[in-house]
Amino acid sequence: MTLSALTALSPLDGRYASRVAALRPLLSEFGLMHRRVQVEVAWFTALSDAGLAEFKPLSPAARALLGGLVQGFSPADAQAIKDIERRTNHDVKAVEYWLKARFEGHAELLAAAEFVHFACTSEDINNTSHALMLQAARQQVLLPALDAVLERLRAMAHAQAEVAMLSRTHGQSASPTTVGKELANVVARLQTARERIAAVPLPAKMNGAVGNYNAHLAACPEIDWPAFSRRVVEQGLGLAFNPHTTQIEPHDGMAELFDALVRCDTILIDLCRDLWGYISLGYFKQRLKDGEVGSSTMPHKVNPIDFENAEGNFGLANALLSHLSQKLPISRWQRDLTDSTVLRNMGVALGYAVLALDSLAKGLDKLELNAAALAADLDAAWEVLTEAVQTVMRRHGLPEPYEQLKAFSRGQPMTRALMQGFVAKLALPEADKARLLALTPASYTGLAARLAAAV
Repeated sequence: MTLSALTALSPLDGRYASRVAALRPLLSEFGLMHRRVQVEVAWFTALSDAGLAEFKPLSPAARALLGGLVQGFSPADAQAIKDIERRTNHDVKAVEYWLKARFEGHAELLAAAEFVHFACTSEDINNTSHALMLQAARQQVLLPALDAVLERLRAMAHAQAEVAMLSRTHGQSASPTTVGKELANVVARLQTARERIAAVPLPAKMNGAVGNYNAHLAACPEIDWPAFSRRVVEQGLGLAFNPHTTQIEPHDGMAELFDALVRCDTILIDLCRDLWGYISLGYFKQRLKDGEVGSSTMPHKVNPIDFENAEGNFGLANALLSHLSQKLPISRWQRDLTDSTVLRNMGVALGYAVLALDSLAKGLDKLELNAAALAADLDAAWEVLTEAVQTVMRRHGLPEPYEQLKAFSRGQPMTRALMQGFVAKLALPEADKARLLALTPASYTGLAARLAAAV
């Protein structure tokens, strides 16, 4: 069967391919090969500047050619590496051979060809490449998608800061809030989560077969190899340097990033479920789209499918991210390969997160506030004012205020007339009594509007 969007095993490469396309050049096997070439070139170029008699500094022309190999890396180049891998059965060695083959016709580079991958183990190239892949995906795709959702929620929080809404604790009516304040709560949580995602450093190592610079020192004892490697990793590649590793960089930075993403996704799952519920209550309508069908048999249906899709895909992302964060920092002795096959699924994990963010953004853009439904729910919940009444009674020392209101209201239907009749009989100062009599569920929102506007 020919591979196509319809026959792809993963929906990320089939049904949802267009929605995660921005990740494809970064986290695919092509992306991994591209970063491997970048790392090999950075190491090779730095070696030419290390002061070795056998490897003089590269000329501007040679540097330009090497830079072009990185900048112009194409799917055809990736396929050529893949063809070499079929012979070598080793993906990193295939990159080395491909790079050396590009030196044909360039005497300067051919003379120095054996300094490609000099003293490196495959993991020196892979760990740096994976860190570069994650760094690019975070900056170019993930954070922009999260920021778009965050700013949409912030705008909604401000616009709906004063729109009163009945709260529900344990599913029961509770002290009112505003729509904007509830969205502001999410914005505040997401801001913190976003900062943590952005702040996680991505460490990398280039210290040889078991992390001790064994081959480096045997070949060139005059070079300060830890300092040299640090310069390549930090200045050449823009990553954080890890000086103490086995053959593999232990992936603690990756695990921290994936855990931060899980926390962020969990906040967004919470949001999706709440919005699903508010749509069910009628607090929000969803903007209609011509030709769209909500049910194969019930023509009236307008389902909250974007929030359902987002919730499901955040869940898939978290399952994979959690496994990555728990598995990657564990390696038997100095090296085993269980991390290698798992790391190939970084794109899948982040793909589901980006897909979920896309669905959430679409859902938010369809929402329309239903002011009438919000007002009707509030007007049917006069019992929520018992909190205010008993608290004012407490201030003025009236006997058993909580117990009085409990006996009056618990499990009983409550109306404006009943509540105001109760207040009218209280021995309260006239100003406080007047304030309570003027209070309605819609006006009993505390500082919700101010808090929403401040986020």
